[in-house]
Amino acid sequence: MRIDDQFEYAVTLSDKGALTHWNNTILAFLAHSAATPEHLAKTLEADPDFALAQAARGLFCLLLGRREMTATAFEAYAIADKCRRDTQITDREEAVVEALNDWLQGAPSKAADRLDEMLLKYPRDALTLKLVHAIRFVLGQPSRMRSSIEGVIGAYEEDHVAKGYVHGCYSFALEESGDFERAERIGKEAVALQNDDAWGLHAVAHVLDMTGKTEEGIRWLDDQPQAWEHCNNFGYHVWWHLALLHLDRGNVERVFELYDQKFRKDHTDDYRDISNAASMLVRLELEGIKVGHRWEELASISEKRIDDSCNVFADLHYMLALLGDNRRQSSDRLLARMRTFGEEDINEMGHVTKVAGSPTASGLMQFKNGNYFSAYHHLAEARPLLRTVGGSHAQRDVFERITIEAALRAGLCQEAKRMIDERTRLRGGSDTYGETRMAQATRMMEATDLMQSEHLRFRMG
Repeated sequence: MRIDDQFEYAVTLSDKGALTHWNNTILAFLAHSAATPEHLAKTLEADPDFALAQAARGLFCLLLGRREMTATAFEAYAIADKCRRDTQITDREEAVVEALNDWLQGAPSKAADRLDEMLLKYPRDALTLKLVHAIRFVLGQPSRMRSSIEGVIGAYEEDHVAKGYVHGCYSFALEESGDFERAERIGKEAVALQNDDAWGLHAVAHVLDMTGKTEEGIRWLDDQPQAWEHCNNFGYHVWWHLALLHLDRGNVERVFELYDQKFRKDHTDDYRDISNAASMLVRLELEGIKVGHRWEELASISEKRIDDSCNVFADLHYMLALLGDNRRQSSDRLLARMRTFGEEDINEMGHVTKVAGSPTASGLMQFKNGNYFSAYHHLAEARPLLRTVGGSHAQRDVFERITIEAALRAGLCQEAKRMIDERTRLRGGSDTYGETRMAQATRMMEATDLMQSEHLRFRMG
């Protein structure tokens, strides 16, 4: 049977009782709610032949970036494919099923393009919009993320149940595109519309971090716990953002408190949680701060993920964790696997591994070994393409910091200053890290100029 969902578009169900659960699944997904799997399970319990829900299940699995979830995604596709052959489904539902197949065949960009095309036909479909947004985020495509939403945002009028969530997505896309003023305004409007819009809340936190409004950023997160207390593991990421803001202010005790009691309290193994923790520990160590035994549990989890080959962003953070705990054999294995996978270049992830992942991983290893000149050249090689590993500017900034640090330690002062300038322009404002490293680079250059001064040269006769 055909019945309209909450966006007033038809879905194909064999049991209309599944519709309420499906509508709840979508809203929970938009809110990054921990209840999303529960709502989806109820949907499929009521209607296991619901092709759209099965396809969404598969895409949710792939977004987790875990090898074992790929098998579940294939299973979901097989069920969805059988359902559409047994029962005629809508073109919108067909597009989501085919997008799942695209990604399973190693072409997530094709999946996003397919969904974008269907979104133009069904602009009020916030599920498709969010799926595109999530895939483009994994692919490091902020401009495509932004254009996707701008093509349909006019359809989200005051009566649309997901208007706040969609504006939260738009805020993030604007922030990643460098349009900070609009991103902040629209993000705050999004949270006012939907007070559980964790993505919109975090988009504003990004803006305030990038533009150096640290104290305001801390207040923004501290004052609105309702926007993320319902979250799945995304809540850990919001806590990480708060810790990042405190680190900029030099509040190291608060950073460790947030690390131990909030975003690493549960010792989860989701790659996004590992990336939060590993990147924070690196930032602390670059400031000369001892982090104790915290690397050990991250490295133990990362060792189990060496052969995943699902997500380059994840691989690089597994590498940080392995190097942080001095697990040389395991880090060698991960680098070898990345190089082999990149040389095969059989799909999109393989290509990204080749052009950005492997050179960055090599640079991280050289940095750990104290070979700073070599580290800088590996990292600088990958730097122009690093966004293709996915994540946000704030997340990838850990690699930017390591590259700058490598240049400074190798005595490459001009290169370091150039990168610091570029980083500051990208961020739209200065921060403590940039200011201290620029001062260091300037002192080093002044010392070099002094040593080369004609007045200090020894003269004969």
